[in-house]
Amino acid sequence: MAKELKDVMTRSGGTILSDALGAAALIVMLFVGLSLPAIV
Repeated sequence: MAKELKDVMTRSGGTILSDALGAAALIVMLFVGLSLPAIV
């Protein structure tokens, strides 16, 4: 199982980074959207 995870990480290293950045951007947009009514 550990070898399979290592193989997956080596094959899709670049896409995992972009996916993580996309997920972080979605989380930031969620928090901004939820806090926007309190600002206005």
